Amino acid sequence: MSPSFTYRITKYDPADRDEDGRYIGVEETVSDHGPVEAAYLSSIAAFAAASGMDRLEIREPSVTGVVHFGLEPPVEGHGLGAIFPPDLAGYYDGAEVPLPVALELVRTMLRDQGAWCRLEAGEVFTVHVGWDQYVYVGTDRLCADAVAHTRELGLFPEPVAISPYAAELQEPDVLEAADEGFWVRVRAALASRKGVLLEEGYVRNAARFHRVTPENLDAVRTGLAPRALLTVWPDLNPDVNEVLATLPEGSTEFVWQAQDGAIRHAAVDDTEYQELAALVAGARAASALPAYPDECHPLLRAALPDSDGVLRARW
Repeated sequence: MSPSFTYRITKYDPADRDEDGRYIGVEETVSDHGPVEAAYLSSIAAFAAASGMDRLEIREPSVTGVVHFGLEPPVEGHGLGAIFPPDLAGYYDGAEVPLPVALELVRTMLRDQGAWCRLEAGEVFTVHVGWDQYVYVGTDRLCADAVAHTRELGLFPEPVAISPYAAELQEPDVLEAADEGFWVRVRAALASRKGVLLEEGYVRNAARFHRVTPENLDAVRTGLAPRALLTVWPDLNPDVNEVLATLPEGSTEFVWQAQDGAIRHAAVDDTEYQELAALVAGARAASALPAYPDECHPLLRAALPDSDGVLRARW
């Protein structure tokens, strides 16, 4: 359920909207990286203070995928370099962050730098950043002072029924929990194979791959990110030339085991296959995975539940 009160906060004067609600004024749809951006952050901080919030939970974190849809060019590290380490440790579904960190995440989203997430405190408080500098703040309180402060900042807080980015408006694609039954099925798959390929989606559009065997399964399982989306694929093919010779038209996610044993991957299209062959020269084994969800037919797929066994990830 969404909070009782939701406000759409923008820099767009409602007087400059047409009869269908579309903005027709002269404000730019990108961040100014300056005083207006600072006003957004001050407004959110005021609503958080009025709601008694000093920490927020990261939900559905994502980074830029193969295609970047933002109006500003993507930046290295998805705009998270000043907030999290390069491996994005601490940026995962369910992570609690102090309000200053949450505000820096909002800044990154306002700048379309490549990262996106919902920021929430259960059903009590939410912050959702949408396209074109639209921000939605939900709270269980009226927050009259925060509304007034937002107007003083030159922004426009408008009551709305619900944030268009509310989680309940979207149906999760994966509802199965990677519980003990899931791992029993993984072991059963390993019983008839030398190994399987495990894709660990730790945030949306970012994954790590592991070649899993009966010997290393427990170690791999221990190191998985909280609430990760787990997809089990057939094992890598030791005939790398065969994999390269049968690459599909269009795009693929190419996964290979390098000479040092490390599992690496790259999203490539058919214009890059020649360079790919040079890149993976000497690889021990490889696999070409489907690039599009409707083409995927993995052996297994499930999301990690929390330590209490409840599946809260909304993949």
